[in-house]
Amino acid sequence: MLLADDLACALDPVILAQRVGIQPDPWQCDVLRSASKRRLLLCCRQSGKSTTTAVLAVHRALYQPGALVLMLSPSLRQSGELFKKATAVYGALGRPVPAESETALTLTLTNGSRIVSLPGTEGTVRGFSGASLIIEDEASRVDDGLYEAVRPMVATSDGDLVLLSTPFGARGHFWQAWEHGGDVWERTRVTAHDCPRISGAFLAEERQQMGTLAYRSEYEVEFADTDEQVFASDQVRAAVTSTLAPLWGAA
Repeated sequence: MLLADDLACALDPVILAQRVGIQPDPWQCDVLRSASKRRLLLCCRQSGKSTTTAVLAVHRALYQPGALVLMLSPSLRQSGELFKKATAVYGALGRPVPAESETALTLTLTNGSRIVSLPGTEGTVRGFSGASLIIEDEASRVDDGLYEAVRPMVATSDGDLVLLSTPFGARGHFWQAWEHGGDVWERTRVTAHDCPRISGAFLAEERQQMGTLAYRSEYEVEFADTDEQVFASDQVRAAVTSTLAPLWGAA
């Protein structure tokens, strides 16, 4: 890239996205330009949330030398898909910072930055530290133990944590952060009706074919109960109280 173009991309990730043919929706522009250290993206399927975070990853690796960007998902295959989107953005830019090495799971640049795709198991991620950016894809389905294992990786680096997902019931760390995480989190909610690439006719068909619960979760991004649950979440919460003394243990 020319120096002026490179400077423009460095100052604005939206311009970087446009350089590779991505025309971000307004909400994507807001996410790309956000200075928040903690971001929650509650987005419907096919809304562009993975593409948005792939641009974030490449921007961080290119313009913050020595940055460690970690991508994790419930499975290594899913992490690999997000990693492929990032390397596609990097390639479409013309690889402005040369790669020192590139594998199916890791891109290492000559400026010292790395983008690493991680498997979705807690025991295999603990060797990393000092992350500049952690992206957790399909966060509602990521094991809570894995999430707890990666959070300390930004303790000394003042790194960013971005969780993106569709809902998966009122449970897990993603739901907890969205509902009870407080002001530390910047929240972005995108339904299918907010995405200009999803037609009303398609949504009408999906509503008819999928059933109410699945449709509300996948396209209206509601933390609806799943058909796997024996008891409704409201029933479970109603059965819990802190006013009764325990039947055993210290009084």
